[in-house]
Amino acid sequence: MSQILPIDKKQLRACLLCSLIKNASQFRANGCENCEEILQMRGSMDRVGECTSSKFEGVIALMEPTGSWVGRWQRIDKFEKGVYAIVVYGRVPEDVEDELERRGITYKPRDGSVKD
Repeated sequence: MSQILPIDKKQLRACLLCSLIKNASQFRANGCENCEEILQMRGSMDRVGECTSSKFEGVIALMEPTGSWVGRWQRIDKFEKGVYAIVVYGRVPEDVEDELERRGITYKPRDGSVKD
């Protein structure tokens, strides 16, 4: 079984769009399992730096996304199994916000600044 989270927490980053937590090399190698179509981080450390944040709070291990009330509460119940941050500080780049708008998706930053 591969290691999900590295031992050194300083290496961890959270996706600014879905809050999935991995280290930078994992994002570069595989992108984000939930957001790759929009964020396109695979293969680009620059893009990983723009679309993830090392500043986040709390951790949720999501094993059964569709059956989890915590998943619904965090708006991650439609995402892949994984480890997610509760709060992520930062915003996605403008090009990502523009793409979300073109797709009719309302962007809600994961820092708690926008309430449902």
